[in-house]
Amino acid sequence: MPETAVSQGPVTTSPTSSASTPPKVLAVVPARGGSKGVPGKNLASVAGVPLVVRAVLACRSARLVTDVVVSTDDPAIAAAARSAGADVVVRPAAISGDTASSEAAVLHALDEHPDTDVVLLVQCTSPFLTREDIEGVAAAVVEDGAETAVTVAPFHGFLWRESIENGVGGGQGMGHDKSFRPRRQDRPQDFLETGAAYAMDAEGFRTHKHRFFGRTALVRTDPARVLEIDEPHDLERARALAPVLDRLPTPTCDDVDAVVLDFDGTQTDDKVLIDSEGRELVAVHRGDGLGIAALRRAGLKLLVLSTEQNPVVAARARKLQIPVLHGIDRKDLALKQWCEENGIDPARVLYAGNDVNDLPCFALVGWPVAVGSAHDSVRAAARAVTRTPGGEGAIREIAAWLLGPELDHTPQPHHTPA
Repeated sequence: MPETAVSQGPVTTSPTSSASTPPKVLAVVPARGGSKGVPGKNLASVAGVPLVVRAVLACRSARLVTDVVVSTDDPAIAAAARSAGADVVVRPAAISGDTASSEAAVLHALDEHPDTDVVLLVQCTSPFLTREDIEGVAAAVVEDGAETAVTVAPFHGFLWRESIENGVGGGQGMGHDKSFRPRRQDRPQDFLETGAAYAMDAEGFRTHKHRFFGRTALVRTDPARVLEIDEPHDLERARALAPVLDRLPTPTCDDVDAVVLDFDGTQTDDKVLIDSEGRELVAVHRGDGLGIAALRRAGLKLLVLSTEQNPVVAARARKLQIPVLHGIDRKDLALKQWCEENGIDPARVLYAGNDVNDLPCFALVGWPVAVGSAHDSVRAAARAVTRTPGGEGAIREIAAWLLGPELDHTPQPHHTPA
């Protein structure tokens, strides 16, 4: 049985590599296309984001992780993985069937990344996996000298198994005497393997070909987040829990110098009313106007940037008292020029959008934000996502991120680009 140790956080030593050469830490997300329990499981959305994308984004945000790959045999999963910033390893048919192991997928990915020092196995069927979970298992191997690591949750239950005695079924205590019920505080602490994240020394994994060898560090996680999607009802539970458990990063006023807003679908619900003379009408949210006014008072640079030529875009910007560029085909080029003219570092720009024509701007700025009703590909590319749909107060929500819920942020001196 492997030796185990509970991880209490990283230490300063690094047995895997020298201080001058950071280790290559490869996160592998296995995501094959076939799934009998939940058809299309790895592309199923929780909080509007496909499971495979949720896993990729968590890996990409984790300290120590240098490369993220998705191992798949499915073109749609591959496309979603790439849109979230992962590389794709095309899994051969021999290791893509129902009996294929996760270890086989990881070993195959290692063949394409032979210089890997530490390899992570990250399961996208654990929707509430966090960046801290991934950082914990990676640090246990990279910095704390463990050979392997696994995410676990404290467990206090009694396990039972059905057994047959003299042809009659009954319950048998597993690891405990059913006639003796010690108090929780009198029992040794047990841990439940979450199935979410594992880390292994790459050379040892190639040798042993399984995820547990040598000293195994146990990295504690929040029991409330332990959920593996194997059945349709698991997916329903995940979707119900997402508003409570999701902790997507949101910026503060210290992170940005400018806020750039798309119009249709971001400040509106993407619907258009057309009268008999062909004039278009849209609906906007008063809360968004309140939020924009607060951002302006806080001293942030503001811009409305839209491909639409409809005069209503310019009219709305005038009412909000902020500049507007509309009828723009290449929004990213216009945004880059606006940043240069105003001396703004794009890395300190928050851009809010909702559809694929916003993706080039997402790639340019430091804080790409998708409104809650945005297209899946836009949500996948976003650094943060509002809970509120476009046209229903999403901009007011962004203003609250930056200024606080009362929108009363006292202006501070902004960062000046070098």
